[in-house]
Amino acid sequence: MTTARDLTFTAMDVSPSRPVEQGDLSLALAGAELIDLLTGEAVTLEDDLIVPGMRVATADRLLGQADEALVRERPHESVEDWLWRRGRGLASAYVAAFEKEGQLARQRHRWLPFREGRTELADSPDRHAAAQRWASREPVLVALAAAVGIGEKTTGDTSGVENADVETVLATVDDALLELEAVRQRRAIEKAAFDNVWRGE
Repeated sequence: MTTARDLTFTAMDVSPSRPVEQGDLSLALAGAELIDLLTGEAVTLEDDLIVPGMRVATADRLLGQADEALVRERPHESVEDWLWRRGRGLASAYVAAFEKEGQLARQRHRWLPFREGRTELADSPDRHAAAQRWASREPVLVALAAAVGIGEKTTGDTSGVENADVETVLATVDDALLELEAVRQRRAIEKAAFDNVWRGE
């Protein structure tokens, strides 16, 4: 199991304080992948630049894709640039992978057995492992979840995280999410202003 997979399970399994935005989750998943590459010693950080090492051997297809997506020549990519590039549509990619693996199941209506209901997580060992990691309050998973609005821990709290490079990634995820929210607010204001002009107000 990877941190990104555990975060996806957590986002789908734990009732958040607010709905998790797909863009927010995608950025956090890109951060989770980078953290796994760091802890697996596939990359190191020089300041905020990602320096790839040996290619990682992993059975997880998406983490393997993350490793292949690293910029291996100089100048190396910054953590922030990685989050925005790798994070594009990443939440959908994880959901699609879960569907392919049978981690998601369509719930059938009680009275209409041939009609499919909404998609829910299947009861699987991977789901239980992620739930156990969440229940143990593992610091990295809790910090990433808090960044997207899941759990009680406040955004930016990295207590329990002992790796400075991991802290750098978590802080950059928080900054990227703030930037994304600012973009959303700016677009909302611009749309409201346009609507007012259209209505002649």
